[in-house]
Amino acid sequence: MSPTLDSRSTEILRHVVEAYLETQEPLGSVTLSKKLGLKLSAATIRNVMSDLEEAGLLFSPHTSAGRLPTEAGLRFFLNGFLDFGTLSPQEEQHFQAHSQTVGRNFPQVMEEVILSLSGLSRCAGVVTAPKLENPVKHMEFVWLSYGRAMVVLISDDGMVENRIIEISSSLEARQLQEASNYLNSRLVGKKLNEARSVIETELREHKAQVDTLATEVIEKGLALWSGESNQYSLIVRGQSQLLKNVRDMEDLEKIQSLFMALDAKEAFLGLLDATIEADGVQIFIGSENPLFRVSGCAMVVAPYKNDKGLL
Repeated sequence: MSPTLDSRSTEILRHVVEAYLETQEPLGSVTLSKKLGLKLSAATIRNVMSDLEEAGLLFSPHTSAGRLPTEAGLRFFLNGFLDFGTLSPQEEQHFQAHSQTVGRNFPQVMEEVILSLSGLSRCAGVVTAPKLENPVKHMEFVWLSYGRAMVVLISDDGMVENRIIEISSSLEARQLQEASNYLNSRLVGKKLNEARSVIETELREHKAQVDTLATEVIEKGLALWSGESNQYSLIVRGQSQLLKNVRDMEDLEKIQSLFMALDAKEAFLGLLDATIEADGVQIFIGSENPLFRVSGCAMVVAPYKNDKGLL
């Protein structure tokens, strides 16, 4: 339950939090008094800060007489004062330019967007790209060079994914086309997992009218998407942004802890998965989520959807 504050306490808390968000430094009573002019004396501000500390909203680090916000203080600020702004026309244009899908697959577009978001926020950016689960519209094997081919998969909602696979050096373009024709005759309008068992049975029992090399390509193509353990892939960019404000070994250890959390993709995806059905922006601060309990970081999360309401 959040404490009830009078207008003076509320204003001082707001200034302390805003100073922390801008500089990551404690704010002292003398500095704040000068900032407010003749409105409040340093002595009055110290008394109010002391009350806010007793309420669990501020704390005093050992190295300074100033105050920093606690997690509860940050949450009080977010719930009471924070307004979500809008992008400028130039920023919107920038994002739209980096979100164009022509000639690129979905993960490539998401990587461009997260790099832009990281630069704009000056923080690390994370995005989850959903695995392809919609019915298949087309699947194609494209010969690249001896021993390599590209597998292109297009879903009925227009999402495109491609992967590179290793193939037999003796495989010809004719056999790749044969594999493409076979899969499209059985996959179109169906989800991969729905059709996979039927296709694997036909291949195993030699009911499919394709030769041995084409069979090998088909199996490799299906294995790229079907039966994957994670529902989402995770893209993380801009980690170097987190190192810009590191001042001592304790800060560095916190960042290292966060990097370890990012590597633990299952835990991270679990956090993001909880926000999929959320309405709007969600903000997690420190120990409000076990993922950040050690690192002492915060995360701003929002779901994204296409015009059909799908992730």
